[in-house]
Amino acid sequence: MGGVRLRGFGWRHAGRRAWAVRGVDLRVERGERVLLLGPSGAGKSTLLAALAGLLPEDSGEHEGTIEIDGRPAGEARDGVGIVFQDPQTQLVMARSGDDVAFGLENRGVPAGLIWPRVDQALHRVGFPYHRDRPTAALSGGEQQRLALAGVLALRPGLLLLDEPTANLDPAGAALIRAALTRAVGDETTLILVEHRVADALPLVDRVVVLEPGGGVRADGAPEAIFAAHGDALAAEGVWVPGREIPPRRATGPAGEVLLTADRLGLPPRLAPTDLTVRAGETLAVLGRNGAGKSTLALLLGGLLKPGSGRLTASRDLAGKDTGTPPHRWRAPALAGRIGSVFQDPEHQFVTDTVRDELALGPRRAGAIEAAVGDRVEELLHRLRLARLAAANPYTLSGGEARRLSVATALATAPRLLICDEPTFGQDRRTWWELVDLFAELREAGHGLVTVTHDTEFVTALADRTLILGHPPAPTRGSGSAPAATADPAASTGGAPEQR
Repeated sequence: MGGVRLRGFGWRHAGRRAWAVRGVDLRVERGERVLLLGPSGAGKSTLLAALAGLLPEDSGEHEGTIEIDGRPAGEARDGVGIVFQDPQTQLVMARSGDDVAFGLENRGVPAGLIWPRVDQALHRVGFPYHRDRPTAALSGGEQQRLALAGVLALRPGLLLLDEPTANLDPAGAALIRAALTRAVGDETTLILVEHRVADALPLVDRVVVLEPGGGVRADGAPEAIFAAHGDALAAEGVWVPGREIPPRRATGPAGEVLLTADRLGLPPRLAPTDLTVRAGETLAVLGRNGAGKSTLALLLGGLLKPGSGRLTASRDLAGKDTGTPPHRWRAPALAGRIGSVFQDPEHQFVTDTVRDELALGPRRAGAIEAAVGDRVEELLHRLRLARLAAANPYTLSGGEARRLSVATALATAPRLLICDEPTFGQDRRTWWELVDLFAELREAGHGLVTVTHDTEFVTALADRTLILGHPPAPTRGSGSAPAATADPAASTGGAPEQR
């Protein structure tokens, strides 16, 4: 299994005027390895979902056909495996091993073969825990590894991957690429979406470029595609190999301290950590998956109660709540002072349209309606969301959802912004727009904390780095979470450390 044929395929989400993808004619032979390219919003993730038979007819409008080995995609799902942009959407069991076994059990694999295949798949992706590890205790990157293990265990004829290394640290991403090289045999068809093109090229032998608005622009060997279309693709935001990242944005001296963490921790998710956050500077938080970076972001954002230590806000940041820790501030006050961008953008969406999502924060903060409208329009245009103003946030692409989540945090103009993987899913053009936006905030005296694996982002914007440690993984069967330790030397100043 694995041959793919699309004839004039198109899909439009319910309630949307524009087609997510349209006019696609494409043939992929069994065993081919294809990199699917195009700017953010070109329809790459939608096309993968369609190939997996995961677009219900009552959720939108389609045209044309998709066939997998001569059968409609909806009838060929047993031979197709997909890893989504958001791994949480495909984890269904409480324990990690059970999650990998779930698909095998549904496929009727003999009981005696299930657990050896589970253990083999977990080992392939470098999963650092025993199969009894609770899925709720995993970091975003660890969830990504687990989701991939669940798909590889099925040994699908057609493997669809949507940004499979987006939330992984560099070592973890390299391990996943090595695992895919070993796992994808001659009979397995691979279709991959990956923004960081240079890293993906060793995995593929063909590049297909989607034309925004409809059709396929280019299709062929990677070298030929980039020779003929590289300049145009780079201008449109594709991360074409060989195009250098512009130099670091200059910054002035940092301002006053806004937030101080003294032995701040949440056992066992985050070991005691010391740091300061200053106005007018960017602090980048780095570290391996599972080191506690997202937990630290939630603590700094006042969204979790510390399990140990203390978090102190300056008088300038806390206002009338001086002396009270951020997790005890009232919600409107917290949103106006500290904005948070979660690792999973959908966790912060609560309305039915992009426009309403952007207006919610300023309205709750008591802004007059005219000011709310002006702020919403500014953010819509600045982050290239204007054409999506009436769209449901849950129908956006991964990159679009990330930009919306950043915009909602900025809508109330908080003095301090905490971002977890802010550049996830961005093409080159929207990546630079986010960097420019963050640089302007920093220059205007706002404090920024960014949890990231994006080394180019660190180079372009970070003034200091904090590296959270990750000791050796627990022994198999222990089920304990790793402690996290901070490297205080890395947080005390100087140029960003390149990881």
